[in-house]
Amino acid sequence: MATPKNQSVQKAFLLLRSFRSPQEWVTNAELSRRSGLSEAGAHRLMRTLEEIGVVVRNRRGCYRPGMVLATLSEGVAVGELISVLSEDALTELATLLRGVVHIGVLQDGMVSYAAKFGEHGQVVIPSRVGAQQEAYCSALGKSLLAGLTAQQFDDFLHDGELVALTPKTITNIGDFRSEIATVRQRGYAVDKMEVFQEICCVGAPIRDPRGNTVAALSFADSARNLCPSWEEEVAGRLVAAAEAISRKMFPVNSQLAH
Repeated sequence: MATPKNQSVQKAFLLLRSFRSPQEWVTNAELSRRSGLSEAGAHRLMRTLEEIGVVVRNRRGCYRPGMVLATLSEGVAVGELISVLSEDALTELATLLRGVVHIGVLQDGMVSYAAKFGEHGQVVIPSRVGAQQEAYCSALGKSLLAGLTAQQFDDFLHDGELVALTPKTITNIGDFRSEIATVRQRGYAVDKMEVFQEICCVGAPIRDPRGNTVAALSFADSARNLCPSWEEEVAGRLVAAAEAISRKMFPVNSQLAH
């Protein structure tokens, strides 16, 4: 017999995910509209959440996330969490593709490697968990940069020049803007020997329910395998894996609202 689910807990998380930023003040009516819950049901849950400090309410009756959420989320390593939740699936993917799968997050304009699965085949992949890599030339980095807002992306470009690591590295700002626009449009990124001349990679973003990029996956292989059919197959599997991870990380079913 399956363990019964607590609908109140699930509905409370629907409400909490309705906030678009930690600083946003939202009325009960708007939270009800965004979550799909009734105003009366939303009101009861929000007052309970207020009592335990998960949200706070101002004089106008608007709510925003409170300190309990801030302290709980402080220090949570997104990449490590994804690694724990998806280790078996990503190990299997690395074995299937016969190469190395990475998880990466963006920190201070650099890609930080949070996990690495699989073994190198035709070429050694010189990545290491905990190490950092330039974001502008890697598939992981491009996937993460494509998830930035326009202002955040401009700030990244103004922070430093695009230095060539190989003859294939994109260093022209205009060309790089076009590259990121392409990544956003097709949903994945490609590193065509831009970090190491012997290696090519494909990357895909992992997004939250609002479409915000929280991390990225990549697959690294020998540059000798780079061709349209290889790119298409790897991209398809990575995008599917990233979507599956997102569903696993954010499992609350939006249909509860109806």
